[in-house]
Amino acid sequence: MIRIKPRAPRGSAGAHRTARLRARTPQGDCPGATASFERPRTRRLRRALALGLPTVWGAVAVTYKLTCPLAQQHSLSARIVTSAVFFAVGTGLVLQVRHALLRELRQLREVAGAAQNVLLRPLPPRVDGLALAAGRLSATHGASVGGDLYEVAATDHGVRLVMGDVRGHGLAAIGTAAAVLGSFREAAHEEPELPLVLRRLERALARHLRERSRAEHPASGAAPPESPLVEEFVTVLLVEIGPDGDVMALNCGHPWPYRLRGGAEPMPGGDPLPPLGPFPLPSELPPAHLGRLLPGDALALYTDGMEDARDNAGRFFPLRSVLSEAARTPPVSPQRVIHTVYGELLRHIGRLTSDDAALLVLRNDRSRVPSQATETGRRARTMS
Repeated sequence: MIRIKPRAPRGSAGAHRTARLRARTPQGDCPGATASFERPRTRRLRRALALGLPTVWGAVAVTYKLTCPLAQQHSLSARIVTSAVFFAVGTGLVLQVRHALLRELRQLREVAGAAQNVLLRPLPPRVDGLALAAGRLSATHGASVGGDLYEVAATDHGVRLVMGDVRGHGLAAIGTAAAVLGSFREAAHEEPELPLVLRRLERALARHLRERSRAEHPASGAAPPESPLVEEFVTVLLVEIGPDGDVMALNCGHPWPYRLRGGAEPMPGGDPLPPLGPFPLPSELPPAHLGRLLPGDALALYTDGMEDARDNAGRFFPLRSVLSEAARTPPVSPQRVIHTVYGELLRHIGRLTSDDAALLVLRNDRSRVPSQATETGRRARTMS
């Protein structure tokens, strides 16, 4: 809702302040305000043209048929000329409608692309000594963002990453991904410990599901349903990379990452926690230690849409072998790994994927790693 402030009476102090403000403001200094007045006029003009041009084409055809003497004749040449006139009129109508539809489609794609980039914004090429690259493949036709989510934040507590996968895809999954990402972007900087970040994500998801339940079941009244959207869940992998290269993680039903060092080796951290949504988190959330990321090592985080992709024969996509081949030649290039994996994935499935698939690769470009004593102290603080 847009609220318009009432105009001050003529001669009042508010009117004088407004006049002084307008006198001090040059005409070109506020393009946004000017655009807000010009855009409705432009839309009305385009709408008038879209309706007027077909009317003109139709009027020309009717006028020719009723008034032109040639159109009243029944000879072969007269029929050819009449057919040519009506063919030109029909072609003009089709081209006009096609042009209008393409213009509207282009505008809608620009708006959708801008909204999607705000939700899942492109990652910078480097963050705190780490080289980054990420890719995503949406199962929704015409969309670049689906239910997969990722984000990287350089904080005072280390570089923190989130990789998640919302159940399903489409608009509902995009809304859930937006809620989780928005919470992570704040909690990653504010919370000193990784378990506290995960609890913030859990609360944000529960709040989002309650709001969706109220919107989808308005008859329930002010009180939310007892079990809102019980089938909705999000798998989440939270990773923290310290200054010494130590990798700590909390996993809620998500695949563990791969370390890329002359190949691809899994970095398991034990049994994961349940996904966020169906069940509350346990009272204790000890982070798993996945080892150290040495200079030149790379880390690959992904969603299960990668490993679950099948070809026409039902064979799963060999993600580990493709990652190993892409990382065989040092130094590991995150961009090359992304391009190689997605190229092989598209060749493997040979069609539009049935599930969203996201991949994030980062390489440790820090020149040195602190001593082992630093790592020991960090482990002691984590265990305490």
